[in-house]
Amino acid sequence: MSTKNNTTTDLTLLGVLAVLWGASYTFIKIGVETIPPVTFIAARTLIAGGILFAIIRWRGLAMPGDAATWRRFAFQACLNSVIPFTLIAAAERSVDAGLATILNATSPIFTFLLTALITRHEPVTARKLIGVGAGIAGICLIVGTEALGGIGHELWAQVAIVAATICYAGAAIFGRGFKGLDPMLPAAGSMLCGAVMLVPLSLVADQPWALTPSTASILALLGLSVFSTALAFVIYFRLIHTLGSVGTTSQAYLRVPIGVGIGAIFLGESLGPTAWLGMAFVVAGVAAMTIPVRKPAFAR
Repeated sequence: MSTKNNTTTDLTLLGVLAVLWGASYTFIKIGVETIPPVTFIAARTLIAGGILFAIIRWRGLAMPGDAATWRRFAFQACLNSVIPFTLIAAAERSVDAGLATILNATSPIFTFLLTALITRHEPVTARKLIGVGAGIAGICLIVGTEALGGIGHELWAQVAIVAATICYAGAAIFGRGFKGLDPMLPAAGSMLCGAVMLVPLSLVADQPWALTPSTASILALLGLSVFSTALAFVIYFRLIHTLGSVGTTSQAYLRVPIGVGIGAIFLGESLGPTAWLGMAFVVAGVAAMTIPVRKPAFAR
């Protein structure tokens, strides 16, 4: 019974994570309209890191004191926030939030390939291969030929999003090394390290004290920092330990219809006519990659 309950909890959290990160692309699109990308991401990591650190202190936990762990936090920050966050924020100044969601949804593919070819820390099963195939089919159905018609324009921005996706894949695998820590510690540590890297760059490059951001951009920054970063990363690190790196990044398939839908509602971006069928493939792909196989009981 406990195993079934844990599976239900993990799949629920996977759905919540998909919503939080699906909304992040719209938050970013609105935010970078009046806030430069480096400053926007510097503020994102600083706010999220501060919130997580405050919660850690409230829970009575202590951040690690050894330099080796903080070096790992810094490396995780580069893979999971500093580089990909900044690349996506810069790209979304010219790429729609929906297209950014779609391109970034390829993270499970890269994670699966890195896992199968290099680390081999998770078994490559036929069901996971089917899940990858179903997810790709769902993405293709949701995107449609009209939505993909924009690929080729603003090539640099699209390549930047794909590069960010590869960083996320590496972060999902490297994040397994924090298994002995409370999930909030690497989440807070990586955010704080990211802020330490980005805030000085922001001060030099953008002179943020001279900016005049709109109210919408400020609200988008707060929503992105509190919900799509602080809360999302706590869930992310928990799922890395329970579902594995490929299983956790499979939320990207579910994130596609959510992210495209949010972009359609709040930014007026269009949805393809086959979105519902695509969602069915997406859900099937997520289930195939995350629901554990029940082992048959031995006869007595």
